[in-house]
Amino acid sequence: MIKELVIITGLSGAGKSNAMKIFEDMGYFCIDNLPAPLMPKFAELCQQSASKISKVALVIDVRGGLFLDELSSSLAELVEMGIYYRILFFEAADEVLINRFKETRRNHPLSANGTISEGLAREREVLKELRAKADKVIDTSRLRLQELRHILWEEWGDKTEQFSVSLVSFGFKHGLPLDIDLLMDVRFLPNPYYDADLKDLTGRDEAVQKYVMDNEVSQEFLKRFAEMMLFLLPKYIEEGKHHLAVGIGCTGGQHRSVTIAIKLGEILKEKGYTVSINHREIKGVK
Repeated sequence: MIKELVIITGLSGAGKSNAMKIFEDMGYFCIDNLPAPLMPKFAELCQQSASKISKVALVIDVRGGLFLDELSSSLAELVEMGIYYRILFFEAADEVLINRFKETRRNHPLSANGTISEGLAREREVLKELRAKADKVIDTSRLRLQELRHILWEEWGDKTEQFSVSLVSFGFKHGLPLDIDLLMDVRFLPNPYYDADLKDLTGRDEAVQKYVMDNEVSQEFLKRFAEMMLFLLPKYIEEGKHHLAVGIGCTGGQHRSVTIAIKLGEILKEKGYTVSINHREIKGVK
């Protein structure tokens, strides 16, 4: 049964796509560019679904041939079905939107053979009454993506969701991992690769960990690295972040980075944080 339905709408280029991605991160079932007349049918399918879809976000805008009469009728049907919704409207200054269209080299959906500014003027007129009905209006003219994420999490996110940390060990020679927030290079630490007895082992083996950590530099580094993380994590939580990915790299991603990821993970877990560790270069091991 649908418990939360958010209708995301507004001006083209104002941030609806980014908002949908954030709602997906918050556990919402999201559909982009759903024609307004199909909303009641979609809601009915969700109500009957065995998948227990309870949180839904729908992006509805002029790309779907939006007419206020059709939308109003569909919204009234939702209420009759016992499904209550909130309308989230995105807008931005014309000069900002025009620059965004130029940067992406996209045409405005209502510009036809006209200019982007003409298309925006038509869109503002079409959406004027819908904007007046919106429960929340967000102007993204000067809003960073991080700030938008914070606003939406505060309004619609699950406040009980636990903050988590992902530690990713990797080798620089294989390229940087995607989607990391922080990067630490540990190639200055003693390298077990040059020890014939340790070369074919990994940082998961006690002998390699002892080799890497059995010196003052490694011990002092881990201490300071952990202190930095323990200082930063509460700050990220205060900013509304729910997950932090930290990349820890050495040359091949087999020894030093694996060791430090494991040791740091142990410290963070002791402090009560939810931690997952992924050794990217060790196949089949998480």
